[in-house]
Amino acid sequence: MTIDERLEQVWDVVVSRNPGEPEFHQAVQEVLGSIAPVLEKHPELAAHKSIERICEPERQIIFRVPWMDDRGEIQINRGFRVEFNSALGPYKGGLRFHPSVNLGIVKFLGFEQTFKNALTQMPIGGGKGGSDFDPKGRSDGEIMRFCQSFMTELYRHLGEYTDVPAGDIGVGGREIGYLFGQYKRITNRYESGVITGKGITWGGALVRPEATGYGATFFAEEMLRVRGTSLDGKTCVVSGSGNVAIYAIEKVHQLGGKVVACSDSVGYIVDEGGIDLDTLKEIKLDARGRVSEYVERRQAAKFVVGGSIWDVPCQVAMPSATQNELTGADAKSLINNGVIAVVEGANMPATPEAVSAFLDAGVAFAPGKAANAGGVATSALEMQQNASRDSWTFEHTEQRLAQIMEGIHDACFETAEEYGAPGNYVVGANIAGFLRVSQAMLALGLI
Repeated sequence: MTIDERLEQVWDVVVSRNPGEPEFHQAVQEVLGSIAPVLEKHPELAAHKSIERICEPERQIIFRVPWMDDRGEIQINRGFRVEFNSALGPYKGGLRFHPSVNLGIVKFLGFEQTFKNALTQMPIGGGKGGSDFDPKGRSDGEIMRFCQSFMTELYRHLGEYTDVPAGDIGVGGREIGYLFGQYKRITNRYESGVITGKGITWGGALVRPEATGYGATFFAEEMLRVRGTSLDGKTCVVSGSGNVAIYAIEKVHQLGGKVVACSDSVGYIVDEGGIDLDTLKEIKLDARGRVSEYVERRQAAKFVVGGSIWDVPCQVAMPSATQNELTGADAKSLINNGVIAVVEGANMPATPEAVSAFLDAGVAFAPGKAANAGGVATSALEMQQNASRDSWTFEHTEQRLAQIMEGIHDACFETAEEYGAPGNYVVGANIAGFLRVSQAMLALGLI
């Protein structure tokens, strides 16, 4: 997106102050490219430097994580927590354990999280964290020792009224358990609300594993609804094969759609009859295997090494793996094959070139800060249950999630209309999120 000349100075400062962080630059550029119309209607936000303050994290924490592997060898990783903005509530956002994690990645995720959390209308600010630790191939003992060392440093920055992390890539129920156990051990407090994504038997919320995938699918259904159609009967492709992708597939099937392809870092599978969810869950959730094993059990399916999953024709695409996975060339392939809607299940999985191509072609495009907010929304619901020492049924929590996602869709849709960009969910999400955060900052004074 082109940045208005009134915001060019802000952009220049962000780039110069944060060198070598392309993902963070990309996330900021997208927001700055959307919010110029807000300055005309709310000049007080520019006068109080709300934009500049939102682009600067409140706190950036980097720390060493030493731990011992099963061979008795000491390993050193780097840990991060970026507490980006707390104008709306305690910092809230996941922890990612993956070799690609660095400060720029965490800042991009925290920046996006700030707007995403604002769109939920829940009282939560934005933050993100993680480490360059790779849990793949590590034993449970190694992962436990790493998590304990990680939390030994991070715990001093957390609290249910301060900063509440959750899981992300590489951080599931096992890791959350080890992290919470160490927090409890150090603080001598069973502070359930200090971390979300917990196990159901010790403070977790039903629907949390499903929430991001379900939420993205609910958003897709709303987006299609205002266009006079639905997921029923649609052919879909979902990239990735973690929790987000698996539960997006599940909800698409429940709503009458058919997902024919999913992927992992090695390649992708195509099953024209529709992905068999039970088989996929056994491989990925139970055995932590590779999607290539799927074709050993489903003879009609095929596995493609490398290549692009976006060459598979579909009407609805849901990129749900990682950032910048869907390129401009991929977007052209999807458009040529008749895609009508693209819904980001991951954080910023479409490159700027891809987003522009979709918008120019009239494809309904849902940015991740809106479409994948279901995970953090359900985390906030988990915090509510913890605070009241209560537990809710799966049906009740799913209903709350569906209502929240409908509200996010409507806010994005209506804001885009109000600011002269009808149907543009990127503009709608950025402006709606920015207004909520910046107006709170204005009310709270110089923070």
